[in-house]
Amino acid sequence: MNTRDIFLKMVNKDFFDKYTGSYLGILWSFIHPVITILVYWFIFQVGFRNVPVDNLPFIIWFLAGIIPWFYFSEAVNSATYSIVENSFLVKKVVFPVKILPLIKICSALYVHMFFVIIMILIFVLYGYDLHLFAFQIVYYSFSLIALITVITKVTSVLYVFLKDTTQIITMILQILFWLTPIFWNLSMIPSKYQFLFKLNPMFYIVGGYRDSLFYEVWFWQKPMLTFSFWLTVIFLYLVGKLMYAKLRPHFADVL
Repeated sequence: MNTRDIFLKMVNKDFFDKYTGSYLGILWSFIHPVITILVYWFIFQVGFRNVPVDNLPFIIWFLAGIIPWFYFSEAVNSATYSIVENSFLVKKVVFPVKILPLIKICSALYVHMFFVIIMILIFVLYGYDLHLFAFQIVYYSFSLIALITVITKVTSVLYVFLKDTTQIITMILQILFWLTPIFWNLSMIPSKYQFLFKLNPMFYIVGGYRDSLFYEVWFWQKPMLTFSFWLTVIFLYLVGKLMYAKLRPHFADVL
């Protein structure tokens, strides 16, 4: 069995074993996000009576923001634990430890793909037509996977040596959640402060999902945002690569 077959087998195992022993099994992977979406929708649509955003029903506009965020937060959290959870594999010299976070990321991708399909179906059911721009979701999904991969390359290594990493990540995710335009439009922010929000890489992703479905904007039409996003990804990749090279020989001692 080659490395690719092992990787795919571990991804499927991680996905199906996540809720082993529960009556609903893997259905919980889908139930949790659905319940969260319904709660937020009820609060902001029914409770606060949010008006349509850019002439779009709030629920459609909201879904294009919350769905990539669900994947981002779930994958970052689970992949951070990946090395410690598989400490028995870390001590095997021949096992490529660096793929452990990627297994978690790909496992979470199954649920993300399901909700992307649901989002597109709801978009169509509301009477909107799909266009060529919708295929751009593939690019932004790839960009999201790249972002999660480089972040967890850093966090998974840090967690081996610093257990406070998870508390720090939880705090950062909470801050980023409210700094990402999931519930609100950037136009609500004074123009002189908007550049600060654009520094958040998830701003690029969420905006990209909406550009693909609603606003009909290609990613190359936003060159500065695209450049800054990929610059961030490259920087984090280099940081993660350096950390892994320096600390990998000490994993077995700590675990």
